[in-house]
Amino acid sequence: MDSLIAASARALAAGDALGALKRVALRDDPPALALRGIAMAQLGEHPRARELLRRAARGFGAREELARARCVVAEAEVALAMRDFGGSPRSLAAASATLEAHADRANALQARLIAARRLLLLGRLDEAAAALARLDPGGLPPSVAAVAELTAAELALRSLRIAAARAALARALEAAGRARVPALLAEVAEARAALDRPAARRLDARGEQPLRLDEVSALLASDALVVDACRRGLGVGAVWRPLARRPVLFALARALAQAWPGDADREALIAYAFRTRRPNETHRARLRVEIGRLRALVKTLAHIEATARGFVLRPLEKRAVVVLAPPIDGDQASLVALLSDGAAWSTSALALALGASQRTVQRALAELEGGGRVRSIGQARSRRWLAPPLAGFTTILLLPTALPID
Repeated sequence: MDSLIAASARALAAGDALGALKRVALRDDPPALALRGIAMAQLGEHPRARELLRRAARGFGAREELARARCVVAEAEVALAMRDFGGSPRSLAAASATLEAHADRANALQARLIAARRLLLLGRLDEAAAALARLDPGGLPPSVAAVAELTAAELALRSLRIAAARAALARALEAAGRARVPALLAEVAEARAALDRPAARRLDARGEQPLRLDEVSALLASDALVVDACRRGLGVGAVWRPLARRPVLFALARALAQAWPGDADREALIAYAFRTRRPNETHRARLRVEIGRLRALVKTLAHIEATARGFVLRPLEKRAVVVLAPPIDGDQASLVALLSDGAAWSTSALALALGASQRTVQRALAELEGGGRVRSIGQARSRRWLAPPLAGFTTILLLPTALPID
């Protein structure tokens, strides 16, 4: 490795992308192309970074498999930053195996960390947790250790394990401080700030109250009957009844909970659950059927009794009833939460993360764009979607599969 390549690599490790470019900007040999690609990625020029890394990988050839594997890992990280999940994870796994075989432990861990972060972004929390459990960040460069701890902290936050999240963030801060990379320090600071922002709203007979993540965790662990509009279900403590795939039953449960301790009017229930302004006998018959289904589902937690004007929720053991509402309402709340991270998402990546069809996501994006809540850049397959960061509260509870729903 010549002196300019070595100096450029040291500058990149310290987060000085411009300093790295100054040393290799006019060179087109594979090592220089790879370093230029990484520098462009640090500057946010992701399409250009991907192009340079691909050129570098082709230039190294089949005989330099270690260098090629490093380029594959770097390109995978760029794809992650671009929210492009179209590539196969097999190439990243093969690159990780090659790096392990050549005793490049730091880059092998980076490859596995990228795979875990991809799973986390897609909401596959169990798989992400399994991938992180296989990582051992001990003895690694501080910057890689900081990213690993940040990933662990995000997983803990999305699982509402607040104590574990705080511990991981403390370790991430210590590692980022040793790395002396401003971008890492800023990311850790932003993650810590999320703990102090409102994450949900508590709705009960006393009115509305904003809750932080630790307060949400305490509420879910209490003996109150919680109708959770973030996870779409209801439960008491460890007992959970998912309703994410039964929207009518969830709408009825929420309406009954919001009316508690009083009863909910039949006409209001029909309008809320069936979204009609002109109820007829068919709707009233359907309401009786759906109430019967909900009554059977929650019989170990509460009774649902008929009254003169409608129905009333009677929790067992005289428990309180609380509605846990997201900080923002609407059918597109999870979509807005994904876009609010400031990254540019493709429609296909959003569909993967939400577990919905691309056509459904396209319709939702069109509605949000019409309301000025999101904007697009590019055309056709290169189109990406952005939304301004949502200041004042955290959207962790709105992210897809933020908590187990089965």
